[in-house]
Amino acid sequence: MLALRGELAAQAALIQRQADALADRTRVFERASAEAGIGLWHCDLPGETLRWSGGVYDLFEFPRGAAPNRRDTLACYTAEARRQLVAVRAEAIGRRSSFTLESEIVGRRGSRRWIRITATVEARDGVPARLFGFKQDITEQKLLADRTRRMAEFDGMTGLANRTVFDGRLAELSETGALVLVDLDGFKAINDTHGHAVGDACLREAARRLREVCHAADLVARIGGDEFAVLLRREADAPLCEALGRRIVAALREPVLHRGVRLRLGASVGIARAAWSAPADLFSDADAALYAAKAAGRGTLRMAAPR
Repeated sequence: MLALRGELAAQAALIQRQADALADRTRVFERASAEAGIGLWHCDLPGETLRWSGGVYDLFEFPRGAAPNRRDTLACYTAEARRQLVAVRAEAIGRRSSFTLESEIVGRRGSRRWIRITATVEARDGVPARLFGFKQDITEQKLLADRTRRMAEFDGMTGLANRTVFDGRLAELSETGALVLVDLDGFKAINDTHGHAVGDACLREAARRLREVCHAADLVARIGGDEFAVLLRREADAPLCEALGRRIVAALREPVLHRGVRLRLGASVGIARAAWSAPADLFSDADAALYAAKAAGRGTLRMAAPR
C-alpha cells in the first residue's frame, strides 16, 4: 500500500511539473507573440466557435478571456476588408485550402490598424472541420510601404505624380487620349528675385490650381523644375483639349499672394492628341507646341497639327 501511495505521489508530482512547464511555455508564447503583434486563432466548423490567444484579443481590443463571436469580430473589419475576407474564406473552405490576406480593422476602442491573416482549413473525412492560423499586426509595415511607394511615385514638393509615373502612364495612353504640357511663365524671375522658398511656394500653388482645373484628367504630374503634364486618356477631342488649355492658362494667370506680396506667374500650354501623333512622337509634338506657345508671346496655348 505504501508503495502504491508513493507511486501515485510520484505520478502526481510528474503531472504537476508537466503542467507547470506547459503553463510556463504558454506564458513565454503569449509574451513573445504580444511583442511581435501576433496571435493564434482557430474557428470550429460548422458552428463558428472562435478561440483566440491573447494577441488576437489585443488586436481587436476585446477584453481577454471574453468569448469572441464571428459577428462581433466581422464588425471590426472595414466594409471592403469584410467583403474580401468573407469571399476568400468561403473559397478556402470550399477547396479545403489555405489563404493569406491583409485586412484593415477598427478595434473596439477605435484603433485603426492593418493585420495579416494566415489561415488553413483542416478537414476530417473530407469535411471542413476547423480553420486555424495567425493574425499579425502589420500596421507599421503597411505605413512604411505606403511612404516608400509615395516617395517613389510622387513629387515631394507638390504632391503630384512624378516623372517616373508619368512616363509609365504616357506609354499606356489610348488612341483617343491627349497630352497637355504646361510650363510656368515668369517663374525664373520670381525665383531669382525672391528666393527659392518663395519659388517653392509658387510651385505648390500652381500644382494646387492644376489639380483643381484638371480634376477630370487621368493624371497631373510635375515632370521638371517648372514643367507639368496632364494626361487625358479618353475621348480627348480637339475642342475639349483647347477648352482645358484655356482654363489652365486662365487659372495660372491669377497672381499668387505670398506673405502680402502679389506675385505674377503665367503659363504656356502645348497639346498633342494621340489621334494625330504617333505614340513615339506624342511628347515631342506636345513639346514643340509648347515652345510655339512661348514664341507666340507666352500665356497662351498651341496644339500640334496632325502629322
